[in-house]
Amino acid sequence: MKRRTLHALAATTAASLLLAGCGGGSEAAQDEPFDPNEPVTLTVSVWNLAGTPEFQALFDAYEQARPNVTIEPVDILADDYPTKVTTMLAGGDSTDVIAVKSLMDYSKFSTAGQLQDVTDLAEGASELGGLDAYEQDGTYFALPYRQDFWVNYYNKGIFDAVGEEYPADLTWDEYVDLAQRITEKAAAAGITPAEGTKVFGTFTQPWRSAVGAIAAAQTGGDQLGSDGYEFFAPYYERALELQESGATLDYSTATTQQVTYRTMFTTEQAAMVPMGTWFTSALLQAQAAGETDVEWGIAPMPQPEAGGETVTFGGPTAFAVNRNAEHSGAARDFLEWAAGEEGARAVAATGIVPALQTQEIKDAYLALEGIPTDELTQEALAPDEVALEMPVGPTTAQVEQVLGEEHQLIMTGSASIDETLENMAERVENEVG
Repeated sequence: MKRRTLHALAATTAASLLLAGCGGGSEAAQDEPFDPNEPVTLTVSVWNLAGTPEFQALFDAYEQARPNVTIEPVDILADDYPTKVTTMLAGGDSTDVIAVKSLMDYSKFSTAGQLQDVTDLAEGASELGGLDAYEQDGTYFALPYRQDFWVNYYNKGIFDAVGEEYPADLTWDEYVDLAQRITEKAAAAGITPAEGTKVFGTFTQPWRSAVGAIAAAQTGGDQLGSDGYEFFAPYYERALELQESGATLDYSTATTQQVTYRTMFTTEQAAMVPMGTWFTSALLQAQAAGETDVEWGIAPMPQPEAGGETVTFGGPTAFAVNRNAEHSGAARDFLEWAAGEEGARAVAATGIVPALQTQEIKDAYLALEGIPTDELTQEALAPDEVALEMPVGPTTAQVEQVLGEEHQLIMTGSASIDETLENMAERVENEVG
C-alpha cells in the first residue's frame, strides 16, 4: 500500500500548522527510564472501549508482555472524544497515552505543544502504513497502530440468488448499473430481507466522505477548495441516480431514521456497502454473537475508469504520549510496542487492519475465522494508493462544516448539483478564506 499520498497531503499542511502553533512538544521531558520490573499503572485515553475491540486486545496483550504494567483506560464516548481530549490536554491532564482519533486532532494537539516528541521511535518504524502523515517538519509526535481504508463489502448470497457475478474491478458506472440490476432482480424474484421491505442493490452511507472523499482521492481534487469543487460533480450525479432509481435507501430516510450501514448489511437489506475496513471487525463480532449469518466478501472500491490503479481513501489511527504524562517511559514503550509486530498481531486478531503489514501479519489477518480468503478479498485489501479522507490544515474544520451543509442540500434534492458546487466554492472563499 502506497504512502506517498498521505505524506504529500500532510507535508503541505504541516508548515502552516507549525507556524500557527507553539512547538513546545519537542522539548518535553522524555528521559524517564522504563523499568519493566517496576510496577506502574499506565493511563490511556480511548473512545467507546466496549465497541472498539482493538483497544482491549492491545491492553491485554501488552499487560501479558509487561506483567508489571497495569493499563487503566480512560473511556470517553466516541462523539465526545475530540472535545473531551482537547479540554483534558488544555487543562494539563496527566493521562499518559492519548489515542489520536484523527489527523485533524493530531495536528491540533501537536502544534499546541501538548504531545511528546517520539521521532526516535518513528525512525525505527519506517515501514508503518500512514506514518508519513504524522511527520511535521522532520518531527513525529505519534505512531500509527492501525490503517483503515475504504473497500466494497458485498453479500454473496444475494449476488448468487439474482445470478450476478461478484463485483470485481468495477468502474463507477458499472457499479451503478449493477446496483440497479440487483434491486430489480431481487424484487422480481420476491427476495425478502430479514428486516425491511426490499433488497437494495447498495447502501450509500449518508456521510459526506462517502461521496466527497472518494471523489478527491480518485481525481486529485482538493477538498479545501483551491480549485473549486467541479470534481465532485460526477460522484454526486451517480449518488443521486442510485437514489432516484431506488437502488439505495434515500438520504433523507437514512438520516431521519438513523439507518446504519451495519444494519443494512447484516440484515441483508443491501447487496453492497462501500465502507472502511473497520467494518470487518464489526461483522466478525456480529457473526460470533449470532446476530447475522450473512455470507460476505470484500471487493475493491469502484474506479473512474477500468484498467488503472486501485485508488481509495482512508487514514491511520495513532497513539501519542501526553506532554504531561506521569509515566513517560512506560508510555513510550507502549507506543513502540503497539506499533510493532506484537501490537499488530493483537490488532489484526480483532479484524482491524494494523499499520504494520508484514506477510506474517497479513496471513494472520486472513486466517481469522469468518474472513473471506478469496483472491478478490486479497486484492481489495491491497489497494495501490490510499489518500487521506480529508487534508489537514488550519481551515479544515471550517471547510468541512461548509461541505457538509452543502452535501445535505444535494442529497435531499434541495438544490441542483451545479448550483450547490458553485455555492460551496463561494462559501469556502468568503467564509473561510
